[in-house]
Amino acid sequence: MKRIRLDKRRKRVNVDGFEMENKVVYNYFAGLPEREREEKFFKAIYIGVLALMEDRLSAFLAKTSNDLGTELESLKMLFDMKREIFYKSAVKGSLAENDILEFLKEHLAERGIKDACELAGTTAGKLPKNKTGDIVCRIDGAPERRIVIECKFDKSIRLGDISERDVFRGGSDTAWSQLLEAQVNRDAHASIIVIDAALADPALEKRVDGISYIPGVGFVAIVDSQRGDYSNLAAAYSLARDIAKNAGSPQFDKDAFRIMLTRILRDARAILETRKLAETIIAGGREMLKRMEQGLLLLEQDQKYFLKLLQNGSLSKDELLEFYLGNEPKEKFSETERQIDSL
Repeated sequence: MKRIRLDKRRKRVNVDGFEMENKVVYNYFAGLPEREREEKFFKAIYIGVLALMEDRLSAFLAKTSNDLGTELESLKMLFDMKREIFYKSAVKGSLAENDILEFLKEHLAERGIKDACELAGTTAGKLPKNKTGDIVCRIDGAPERRIVIECKFDKSIRLGDISERDVFRGGSDTAWSQLLEAQVNRDAHASIIVIDAALADPALEKRVDGISYIPGVGFVAIVDSQRGDYSNLAAAYSLARDIAKNAGSPQFDKDAFRIMLTRILRDARAILETRKLAETIIAGGREMLKRMEQGLLLLEQDQKYFLKLLQNGSLSKDELLEFYLGNEPKEKFSETERQIDSL
């Protein structure tokens, strides 16, 4: 019976009933916290495939077998694999940025487009101590119109749609937050986040389907670095360039309105659901009070920015970022939470 099956339609590898007996592998995973084992397992497969593709592993095993013997083979394998893990994770991000930059320059040159693109990920931007925004491209070489590109080749991130975001739980990066943050940090008019297909979150990959535009936020492009396929980035850049070139001050920002309305409806539903719970489950009073206060604080923030939108006709990217992150209601809630816990 075949244990390994290929899903050609979804480009997936399926393994049935996998189990192996290997002291080196067992000792490595035994030394990891349980929550990290699955992530390390998939990373080990990915790195192993890369090593086999480059024929490094086979050359290494031949050398250990001939020169050092069986006893030292495991030690050298661990050392070599740790070096590969370091190279493919810590260094891969910076190498990816260079690959993306090189591709963009060639792509633009072939089409006679005189945009100036440069790396910016090692320098802080407009936000204090913030380096988000790896590549900045100036339209036709002029500083007035800019596109910022954030590369995510070293870890998987979620999409982070505002309709699903809970500002009081977790603080991990999302595609939404990185797009907005990069645009504000590099003072850009359009933003793109580039994600490697090998590390793409399955839920994000399904919703993005290669390339996707989030109105008022930016573009998500999934590329295949192993195959050198950056076609989705090329398409996203072309569209982002049109947006950046035509960026102005609209009379009414429909995209910002849609984002705010989505959040307001989500928060209103959360309050109604919480009030209903409070009427029927007295035992969970403290948690209910917290959630009600969270909802009220969010509505206060919603009202603040909604009035700004009505008065000015649009929101700045700084305001849109702060609205998305929800730092103000989060800070106010800290004191309220302490008071509720003391009841």
